[in-house]
Amino acid sequence: MTRWLRHWLVLCLMVLAGSMVPAWAAESASNTCKPRVLNVEVAQAAGDGSVRPTQGWVSSKVPDAMNRRWPGYDGSAWYRIDFDASGCSVPVALGIDGIGVAGAVFINDDLLWRDSSLVEPLSRSWNVPRWWVLPASSLHAGVNSVWVHVVGLSAIWSGVGALRLGDEATVRAQFEHAQWHQRTIYSINAVLCGMAGLLFVLVWLLRRKEPAYGWFALMSLAWLAYLSTYLAASPWPFADSIMRSRASMVALIAYVFGACLFTFRYGGQRLPKVESALWVLATVGSAASLLAPRADAAAWWNVIWQGAMAVFLLNARQFQWHVWRGPRERPRRRSDMLLALVWLVFVVVALHDLSGMLGFWEVARNWAALSGPLIIALIMLVLGTQLVQEIRGVERFNRALADGIANARTELTQAQEREHAQALQNATLQERVRIAHDLHDGLGASLVRGMALVEQASEPLPNGRVLSILKTLRDDLRQMIDYNASGGADAAIPDTPVQWAAPLRHRFTRIFDELEVDSTWNVATQWLDPELRPSALQSLNLSRLVEEALSNVIKHSRATSVRVRCEQPSVEGFVVCVEDNGVGFDVAAVQQQHTSVGMRSMTARTARIGGRLSVDSGACGTLVSVEIALSRSTLAKSA
Repeated sequence: MTRWLRHWLVLCLMVLAGSMVPAWAAESASNTCKPRVLNVEVAQAAGDGSVRPTQGWVSSKVPDAMNRRWPGYDGSAWYRIDFDASGCSVPVALGIDGIGVAGAVFINDDLLWRDSSLVEPLSRSWNVPRWWVLPASSLHAGVNSVWVHVVGLSAIWSGVGALRLGDEATVRAQFEHAQWHQRTIYSINAVLCGMAGLLFVLVWLLRRKEPAYGWFALMSLAWLAYLSTYLAASPWPFADSIMRSRASMVALIAYVFGACLFTFRYGGQRLPKVESALWVLATVGSAASLLAPRADAAAWWNVIWQGAMAVFLLNARQFQWHVWRGPRERPRRRSDMLLALVWLVFVVVALHDLSGMLGFWEVARNWAALSGPLIIALIMLVLGTQLVQEIRGVERFNRALADGIANARTELTQAQEREHAQALQNATLQERVRIAHDLHDGLGASLVRGMALVEQASEPLPNGRVLSILKTLRDDLRQMIDYNASGGADAAIPDTPVQWAAPLRHRFTRIFDELEVDSTWNVATQWLDPELRPSALQSLNLSRLVEEALSNVIKHSRATSVRVRCEQPSVEGFVVCVEDNGVGFDVAAVQQQHTSVGMRSMTARTARIGGRLSVDSGACGTLVSVEIALSRSTLAKSA
């Protein structure tokens, strides 16, 4: 930002230097031709003013303001400038710094130049310098006359600006000097204001929480609208020159209002009563500018303009107190001090201009115009510095956020690794529990059956019978190993309930017969819906559940009868019940002690297949029932 400010200061110095170089050139120009101005007179013209008046001529001088000479006069006037160029050996040139509001120039009786419109909407030549080389054919020997036809309005500066006669080089240099002051400086100022206004409108739209940007944009665009008064060649887009002047005064009020609100917001000042007063003054001033009577418009606008400048200077003055001497509601910021210096420069420049001001329509002619680029540049520097600080704050936040994200990713990766290791450990533990349950329910049940046969035998079992028991144990162990190795993928899905219950019935019926326990098997012959059958996982776990229940009957119940029921209460349900008439046990006590491996195994298997286990026991016996749900997805998955 320091480099940016240095570039702007260089530009402003170039503007100041440029305003003086043409004057030096004019002073050092050729002095071979110095026409003598003999007489300057002015007279009002009747009608449309196209005919030169023959009477009413009064002595005058140029520059001259006809709205001051004849207050309240709206109409045409003619200026006659008599000169003698007898001593000139080179072509004579004529320069005029402005004709207000519009007009035409004649040399003797020949038209030299004319505005495009001398009726409303009038052309606007009041701030446009021009120069011409006078045609030799239009000049007479001795005394010649320059006639300037002026169409003016009492509410606006009207008349003739500075007039020069001399050789071509001198007049051209003086014209360039006037062009710089009256046009170029305002154009530069307007471009800067437009750029600043549009830029900060966009910034404000992106950062609505920073109202200072919006008020600065309003201030810049309002000053641009006010400067258009000095640059416009016609009243467009307004109907006439008076309406354009009214709009210009409203733009000046908006500029002062925006500058005050920008100062309050940027400086962190809370002045609700002052702001309310400013709103009232801005509204009243704008209404007065638009509704002022045409005959008294100049007086009204003069009061409004002076009031607006007074408010502006008071705002700049109070901000000096706020920054340097006022109570400290917050730490003094460097940007606040810089803005205070900007307003101090503007106060000095404004007082300089006001001390030598000839009329309020001539505001911003010299130092006021030259200060425009400097003021806009400095305020843009102030806001730009704040914007850069905020951007740097965002960058620091982004860096901190990126570091936080990186740390979070690292912690998340570590947490995931820990969770993965814990999941592996849990999976291993669950697999061990499942294997233990399979050993208990499968191989353990077979061992219980074999032990029961040996204990109940009245004489030693023959070798063939012992070998059969051992082969059964081997087959159960092989079935468990194969199922665990394949993950259940190779297990068969029974086509009917009878097919599923047949191996269990075959194994346990013989043991119950030898133990003199009456066993009954009630098994449904077919599935109600052939497409709805238990999956391989459900079939195996149901088999293990029934084996555990029947083994408990053999080991603990001392029952004389047992009944196994396999039925479908509904198409999508399958229920297996094991009921005996044994001594029973305390179900609640066993569940609370957590010492029964069989009970835990049955509960875990039921949860694994999404079923519901029910155990009811008493003095008259025990009933174990398991209910599972069948679904087509189960079949499709097993297929």
